[in-house]
Amino acid sequence: MPTRHRGNDEEVRALNAFITLVRAAEAVAVALHRGLAGKRLTSSQFGALEALFHLGPLCQGDLAVKLLRSGASTTSVVEGLERKGLVIRQRTEEDKRFVRAALTGKGRKLIQGIFPSHAQAAVRIFSVLSAADQEELRRICRTLGKAAVGA
Repeated sequence: MPTRHRGNDEEVRALNAFITLVRAAEAVAVALHRGLAGKRLTSSQFGALEALFHLGPLCQGDLAVKLLRSGASTTSVVEGLERKGLVIRQRTEEDKRFVRAALTGKGRKLIQGIFPSHAQAAVRIFSVLSAADQEELRRICRTLGKAAVGA
C-alpha cells in the first residue's frame, strides 16, 4: 500500500520506499519466527540466544547493541531466558558493574536444535532473489542503516 501523502516527488518516493521496506521486513520476520511460539520463545529471545551461540558470552550492553534494543529491554529478555534456564548472568571480574550473559547447556542445546531450521527457512524465503540480488539487497540495507544511524 503506497503512501497517501501528497507531498513532492522526493517525499512520496522516500515514504513509499520506507513503507515497502518495513512491510517486507515484517513479512520476512513473521515467516522466519513462525516456529518460535512452539518453543515458547519470542523473536527477541531467539535473537539473544542466536547472538550468544555465535558470539559467545556478551555483556548485556553489547548484546543490546547486537539486538538493536534498549538496555532495559535487553535486561528483560535476558531475565526471561534466565528464568527458563537457558542463560546465566554473571558480574564480570574486571568491573562488577557489567553483567555478562552466557548460554547454559540447556540454552545451547535448544539453539543448536532450532537454528538449522531457521537458517533453512531464510534460504527458502530469500530464494526468490538471485544470489546477486541478495548481495545487492544487503549492500543497500547496510548503506541505508549506516545513514539512518547518523541522521
